[in-house]
Amino acid sequence: MLLLILWSREEVLSSGPLSFTATQGIAAAVYRRMEFLHLAALLWILNVAAAQYYYPSYWPYPPPPPGPNLALRGRATQSSVYTGISTAINAIDGNPDSNFNHGSCAITNYELSPWWRVDLLAPHKISQIIITNRGDCCGSRLNGASILIGNSLQNNGNNNPSCTQITSIGNGATQTFQCNGMVGRYLNIILPGQWNYLQLCEVRVYGIPTSGKPCY
Repeated sequence: MLLLILWSREEVLSSGPLSFTATQGIAAAVYRRMEFLHLAALLWILNVAAAQYYYPSYWPYPPPPPGPNLALRGRATQSSVYTGISTAINAIDGNPDSNFNHGSCAITNYELSPWWRVDLLAPHKISQIIITNRGDCCGSRLNGASILIGNSLQNNGNNNPSCTQITSIGNGATQTFQCNGMVGRYLNIILPGQWNYLQLCEVRVYGIPTSGKPCY
C-alpha cells in the first residue's frame, strides 16, 4: 500500500501542477488499486479456508495423485470376522464409508493380537498407505497398530518388517503413512500384544511394482 501511495505521489510530482479534476482522477485510480488488492486478499483467504476444509491432513497443499490404489486389485484376509458384514474385503472395496452399520468396514473378533492382511499379488515398492478409521464408534481401538510390509507369510505375515505404528486416528478420520519404498507383496495391520477388536474402514496402498512394469 505504501508503494502505491509513493508511486501515485511520483506521478503527481512528475506531471507538474494539476487541476482539482486531475487530482480527483488520481485519487480514484489509487482507490481502484486498493479495491483490487482487497479483493485479491479476500480470494486468498477463501482459498486457504477451502484447502484446510477439503485437505486437512495435507495443509497447506493437497497431495499430488499417487497413482492407482494397489489394494483394489488385492486379496484381503483377517484373523477372524466379527459379523458377516465385517469381512476383510470391506477394507479394500474403494468405499471409505466409516459407519460400521453400512457394511463397508472390516472388523475382527475381540482377541489377542488381531490382524488384517492384503496380498498385492506381486512385490511392490510401497510409498504411501492411507487408512480410514471407523467413525460411528470406538476409534481408539486402532491406536498402537503396526503396519508391516514384506514377502513372507510366516506367522501370517506378522513377522514382516514394520513400516510404522499408528499412534492415533480419530473417529472416521483418514491418515496417510509414508513407507518410503519398502518392498513387499503383503501388507499387514496388527495390534501386537493387545486384546482388542481390529477395525479398518478403508486401506489404500500406493507404490510401484518391483518389476518396473505397472500392473494396472
